[in-house]
Amino acid sequence: MAEPVPAAVPNATDSNGTEVLNATAKFVATPEGTALAYGSLVVMALLPIFFGALRSVTCSKSKNSADAPETITSRDAARFPIIASCTLFGLYLFFKVFSQEYINLLLSVYFFVLGVLALSHTMSPAMARIFPESFPNKQYQLLFTQGSGESKEEIVNYEFDTKNLVCLVLSSVVGVWYLLKKHWIANNVFGLAFALNGVELLHLNNVSTGCILLGGLFVYDVFWVFGTNVMVTVAKSFEAPIKLVFPQDLLEKGLGASNFAMLGLGDIVIPGIFIALLLRFDVSLKKNSRTYFVSSFLAYIFGLGLTIFVMHTFKHAQVGGGAGRSDVREALSEPRNRAGSVEPGS
Repeated sequence: MAEPVPAAVPNATDSNGTEVLNATAKFVATPEGTALAYGSLVVMALLPIFFGALRSVTCSKSKNSADAPETITSRDAARFPIIASCTLFGLYLFFKVFSQEYINLLLSVYFFVLGVLALSHTMSPAMARIFPESFPNKQYQLLFTQGSGESKEEIVNYEFDTKNLVCLVLSSVVGVWYLLKKHWIANNVFGLAFALNGVELLHLNNVSTGCILLGGLFVYDVFWVFGTNVMVTVAKSFEAPIKLVFPQDLLEKGLGASNFAMLGLGDIVIPGIFIALLLRFDVSLKKNSRTYFVSSFLAYIFGLGLTIFVMHTFKHAQVGGGAGRSDVREALSEPRNRAGSVEPGS
């Protein structure tokens, strides 16, 4: 395997006018490393869409209030880009005014809690099949009420069992790993859990709502990515498992690799909930074929592949984000120098 070749770095000039070679050279990924990174991102994007869509069918039929999906209406879809824009610009101002370190500390704790719950919910169906029938599975109920007598009102009513507790413990281990190390594998585990839960639990009420949502977010992306530097600033400052990453230097450095290609969760969840809608429509037709689901799934694969190809060819990253659509689409590497700072992708 060929070693990565550093790109040419302009010489710096010291106070005496003598040229000094810059000690930090940008990493240039090998073709094999780039192909592995991009291919892995595509596979990781397809998994939560496929399984999330399947689980959305079951979720729509579930009578358990804890698993009830959140339905997105046309009004919600129309307001979504506006709310996302306000949130994005708010984050931009926060990073400009307050210390990035403290903001990311709060975000890490927040996403730790969300990640543990999301991963636990993702693992529950699989764990239910793994445990033997003889496993002592006790039922529990977490009930929090307000008032008394006839005026008593339920605030929280959550039912769970021993298997759910086991999932919660295992998810907490991953959460602590992410919180302490911020390792890319832990980041991807949480990211996949977020994406799968999003596709499963966020339901569009009809196709026109999906078109409104996708069209509005297209305008949102174009404005914030190419019209301002707000999106790029927030994306580079935001440390949270809101993206899937895969190192382009994995073949050279193993699990300690640090030059990542990235794909934002918004590029998975938003198309994913539309694809899940088409699968539920196929199921409602009560036919053996899954024409709409398969067609849209193949179209997504083509679109994602074309996007990565264009970004790699023109060396221009696209970044998008916001409330409910925290998304960093960057198919370019982000080399880190010896001091740990991030340099722009070459």
